[in-house]
Amino acid sequence: MQRIAFGIEYDGTNYCGWQRQNHSSSIQAEVELAISKVANHPVNVFCAGRTDTGVHALGQVIHFDTSAIRQEFSWLRGVNTYLPKDIRVTWCRFVSSDFDARRSALNRRYCYVIINRPVSPGVLQNAMTWIYGKLCVQTMKEGARHLLGSHDFTSFRGAHCQAKSSIRTIQAIEVSQRAEFILLDVTANAFLHHMVRNIAGALIAVGQQKYPPIWVKELLEAKNRRLGGVMAPANGLYLLSVGYMPDKNIPSSQDHPWFF
Repeated sequence: MQRIAFGIEYDGTNYCGWQRQNHSSSIQAEVELAISKVANHPVNVFCAGRTDTGVHALGQVIHFDTSAIRQEFSWLRGVNTYLPKDIRVTWCRFVSSDFDARRSALNRRYCYVIINRPVSPGVLQNAMTWIYGKLCVQTMKEGARHLLGSHDFTSFRGAHCQAKSSIRTIQAIEVSQRAEFILLDVTANAFLHHMVRNIAGALIAVGQQKYPPIWVKELLEAKNRRLGGVMAPANGLYLLSVGYMPDKNIPSSQDHPWFF
């Protein structure tokens, strides 16, 4: 059996998220179906990070085992032939049998994209979150700094989060502005369910000057999700990349969404 890793990008608009579900279409089901057709046998795939309904990815990483013998180029072209247009394999690598897309990952990097202007976007509506009122980027930056490092992120975890521990380490977090776009770029060793969207929601509230930047620190210390405010919509969120040790033969990280 050969273990293979893929880089996957997708528009999550039309899917219930990454994980296979009985009630609706998922990214995982589409990817497994396409790979199985090329491999000529059923294939189960494992991802670096499950994304929710409506969340996008530019740098999802998966692995699977197969007895089929194909060149990397043949896997790439063949699987893309069977995938819907909103899902694509961007690279293929043969990896060692001890590689695991999730367990071998050192970190995950997400980007949350906001368009901040009086008029809603006429194009790419599902690719960003629209905020009408003017946001103060400086106060958002100040609020984000309180999240850097290892903390108990109970105040930012989803109600149905199944993680045994709420301790996570944010290795880098930045709020930046490009014309009408505000980007939240955050890298952590791992994320809780809805953690990035809840962080984005809190920082948007700070940017709207509903709360001062120190409120983010107070919220973190409270360890109470009910105090955390509104969760930001899914459509502005992207899984940008997953980090691995160099010897894993995985391509380096992605930049921000190409359209910014």
